[in-house]
Amino acid sequence: MADKVSAPTTVDYLQGLLLETDDVEEFLTGFSRFAASRLFAGPQDTLCGITLLRNKHASTVASSNERARVLDELQAAFAEGPCITACEEQRTVHVADARQDERWGRYLARAAEHGVGSILAVPFALQAGARAALNVYSAEPGGFTPEDISAAEAFVAQTSQALMLSVRLAQRSDSVSDLRSAMESRTAIDIAIGIIMAQNRCTQAEAFTILKSVSSSRNTKVRDIAASVVASIGQVEPETHFDP
Repeated sequence: MADKVSAPTTVDYLQGLLLETDDVEEFLTGFSRFAASRLFAGPQDTLCGITLLRNKHASTVASSNERARVLDELQAAFAEGPCITACEEQRTVHVADARQDERWGRYLARAAEHGVGSILAVPFALQAGARAALNVYSAEPGGFTPEDISAAEAFVAQTSQALMLSVRLAQRSDSVSDLRSAMESRTAIDIAIGIIMAQNRCTQAEAFTILKSVSSSRNTKVRDIAASVVASIGQVEPETHFDP
């Protein structure tokens, strides 16, 4: 295990990474590669991954290299493993020997087939409506000493704030996207109601009832029916002007 990283170097790197990346998955990929380069010093490839849980599901998995990606995706596919447990229970999980450990049997059996001897999973303290953990893989059983585990926990503690900021920015972006989509749907529906009112000489409430009735009979979303009404008079889908 490498010596502890200096706080300014780590903070500067992660601040730059936040500014340079466009989404949380890209940030986590850069983050996992950085963790791999800082936590190990040796001839073997360092395998690091980061799993981000949202709504109790592994929604984002980022890895330092291809081998780590395969192992992380296996864990997500089985919906069990040391990293997911570390996320859910907010505690460090250590698998000293992947072939002997009886927890998460299906996942560990597959991990051992991929040459994994031991695994270390350390949770981040996010406090942002999401949970994440760092996964570190070793080819050797007993690949993590108590000092290694302490160093990994110190690294995670040092970098949790940057990860928390990235998650919050991603959540804000998701909220803006959801709001934009809702406003675009509302615009199409309002225009369609106006068209139906003009064609049927009816009230706004009656026009909306007609729209909902067609939606129900065709088992199609109201927004899609509204878009077809707008298109029926030769108009393109209306543009919504939105400035978050």
